[in-house]
Amino acid sequence: MTTHNAALPLRIVHLYPEQMNIYGDTGNVLTMVRRAQWHGYDPEVVVHRPGVAFPEDVDLIVGGGGQDSGQGLVADDLLALGDHIHGLADDGVAMLMVCGLYQLFGNFFETVTGERLDGIGIFDVATYGGPKRLVGNVRANTQFGEVFGYENHSGLTMLGEGQRPFGEIAMGSGNNGRDRTEGAIYNNVYGTYLHGSVLPKNPRFADALIEAAAVRRYGAFAPAQIDDQLAERARSRARQLGV
Repeated sequence: MTTHNAALPLRIVHLYPEQMNIYGDTGNVLTMVRRAQWHGYDPEVVVHRPGVAFPEDVDLIVGGGGQDSGQGLVADDLLALGDHIHGLADDGVAMLMVCGLYQLFGNFFETVTGERLDGIGIFDVATYGGPKRLVGNVRANTQFGEVFGYENHSGLTMLGEGQRPFGEIAMGSGNNGRDRTEGAIYNNVYGTYLHGSVLPKNPRFADALIEAAAVRRYGAFAPAQIDDQLAERARSRARQLGV
């Protein structure tokens, strides 16, 4: 492995780690940190919790999934930050939102009991609580090639007209089990239902987020040569098992 960057700082904001980390989505933050280091950057993780000031000088934002109750605990804080996060998204800040926060980055999430949580509308999507959970391995075709993950959600997400999905489902249920779409994209903001965590299994996707952050802050990205044999073996094995 060789590196080409001179330990340039990158600030990663982890949204609501206590409330929105039900399926180990913190692994995505760990992957961002380690791969950024391998590429020669100096990542700093800053946690954002409800009710405190949002960090400044943000390069990457990562958020995970949680129970409906967890979403309720963070929804008001996220709404208060909505205009600011819209500005960051418009400015090209890279973000990854998984499951629950993907839903709250949409227009709204209506639970199975009819309670509606308003989202901040980064994505033109609407999510409704469904009668059963969509659970299992997922393989989706994306701009980063095949992306592997594991889904576990009862929310059924519908894309608005013109909303670009993150990928097309090759195996699994994706957004709603009907239209073969998975996730959503706005600028450098990605929403997905893939847990797992998703980034360790998909290093090309992880590096794309780091590249977007580096290019926005420094104007260029010089990737290191990283040995991803273990990740590729895991992906190959998943294909052999029919994922």
